[in-house]
Formats: sequence, structure tokens, C-alpha cells
Amino acid sequence: AQFNLGLMYERGEGIAQNHAEAVKWYRKAAEQGLVNAQTNLGAMYDRGEGIAQSDAEAVEWYRKAAEQGEVRSQTNLGAMYDEGRGVTEDDAEAVRWYGKAAEQGYPNAQFNLGLMYAKGEGVAQDYVVAHMWWYLARAQGYYPAREGMKLLLEQMTREQIAVAQEYEREWQEKQQKD
Repeated sequence: AQFNLGLMYERGEGIAQNHAEAVKWYRKAAEQGLVNAQTNLGAMYDRGEGIAQSDAEAVEWYRKAAEQGEVRSQTNLGAMYDEGRGVTEDDAEAVRWYGKAAEQGYPNAQFNLGLMYAKGEGVAQDYVVAHMWWYLARAQGYYPAREGMKLLLEQMTREQIAVAQEYEREWQEKQQKD
């Protein structure tokens, strides 16, 4: 109920929009361990809505939810490490958090992980793996991946494309079994 009240205040649904009240209710729920409230509280700190903007506080709340497997927080935490916001920039740590969310099928994380592979940031540059993640993100309607794939295909050999397509099939088959 606390989380839902926070959502209502944040969105202005059935009540006047009030970000400070949203933060208050998200915090109550987040402190009790509710993952979605932790994610939303982190986002409020990240954007500075209803509370003073604080990258460090955003990281703290994202981490609490991310460690419980919440994909949005894992992706956001990856971005914080990628950009060095609230934490020391660490591409390998960004890859780790993006990877956790990407493996759960979250397209934003799949795109970001593909970008890390395409650039060779935090991992060895690997166009085949980048293609796989971008393909999977695009297949879910995440359209920024489409443009990335076009540029990537210009850099890849036919053999690399074939391997990437095999990786994509294997990943999808694994997901269907799970």
C-alpha cells in the first residue's frame, strides 16, 4: 500500500502530483525491503524529484534492489558505473550489472551490454556478442539497437554474423527452457 501510494503521488493519479510525498511513501516501503520501492526511490534521487538530487543515494537504493535481482535497478546501477555517477567509473562493474539484467531479458540492459562489447569497454571488444545482445533487444522492440546493428554489420564478416545468429538462437532456446 505504501508503494502504491508513492506511485499515485508520483504520477498524480487520483491525487495531486507531489514528488516529495512520493519519496516519503517510497522510502517507507523501501526501508521494509520492497524492491520496486527501492528502485523508484533510487530513481527519485537520480532525477532529483521530490528530494535533492544525489547520485550516491541513487546508487545506494539501486544497489539494494539490484542485489535482489530487480532488472531496472541492475541496469541503472550499470549506468551509474558506466558514467561514474555516485561511484568510481568502472566499466567492468557496469558490464557485470548490465549482464545480470540482460540475462533476464531486459532489452535496455541488452542494448547497453551490446554497446560495451561493441566498444570493448569493460570487456574485450567482440562484435559477435554485441550483435547478439542488440538483436535480442531489437527483437523486443528496443529500436536503438536497430541502428547499432546496422553500423555493426558493416564491421562484421559473414562468418561473424553466422556465429552471432547461432548465439542468438541458443540464447532464445535457453530462455524458453527456463
